[in-house]
Amino acid sequence: MSTQVKKVNLQGKEVGKVAVSEEIATAQANSQLIKDYIVALRENARQWNAHTKGRSDVNHTTKKPHAQKGTGRARQGSLAATQYKGGGRPFGPKTKYDQHVRINQKEKQAAIRSLLAEKISANQFLVLENPQITDPKTKTIQSFMDACNLSGKTLFLGEGSFVDVSVEDVIHRFMIPTDKHEIFVKSVRNIPNACFKLVSNMSGYDVILANHIVITESAFKELQDWLAQGKSKG
Repeated sequence: MSTQVKKVNLQGKEVGKVAVSEEIATAQANSQLIKDYIVALRENARQWNAHTKGRSDVNHTTKKPHAQKGTGRARQGSLAATQYKGGGRPFGPKTKYDQHVRINQKEKQAAIRSLLAEKISANQFLVLENPQITDPKTKTIQSFMDACNLSGKTLFLGEGSFVDVSVEDVIHRFMIPTDKHEIFVKSVRNIPNACFKLVSNMSGYDVILANHIVITESAFKELQDWLAQGKSKG
């Protein structure tokens, strides 16, 4: 029997079931793979822009503070030394280049499949009937969350817009900017524990942080196609 998840409307009422592909429903990934993936995401989110000047970087005289011998004081080489005012800072943060951690595409898909499978088995995954909202209203989304008993952080996922371009008989798909979710996003953004993302921008870290995931029908199809494609190539 295939795994199914609830399909609800914007009023929070169940209107049917949606089948989940076996690639997602039964997905399992090594815990170390998931850890490496999450650590890589967090490393790549870090901004390496802090930079302090050492004694060779500061704009300071290189004159010796006093004679090497005869004063009875400790020998000093330069006023740019770290113990003097205006001198360089020792062991301070430095800008690091090329610190990006590469994430293998198949590993990323395997991790997301496994994390989604956990949400589905825990009944923390809902499919939302494509919402028809004419005006941005936070109350509409809040009422939906209350009706579905969505406590904690809730992640809403929507589908993207794509264009297919044929180059030498090979079809390439490109994502293009879209504002079709603009009203829905405005309805969600004022709710403290809710956020909206496109499926193509979702990461496994978003899945881990979310207590519940609500995804539109079109986005669920896009998600399954993407993850199944990665599985078939594995």
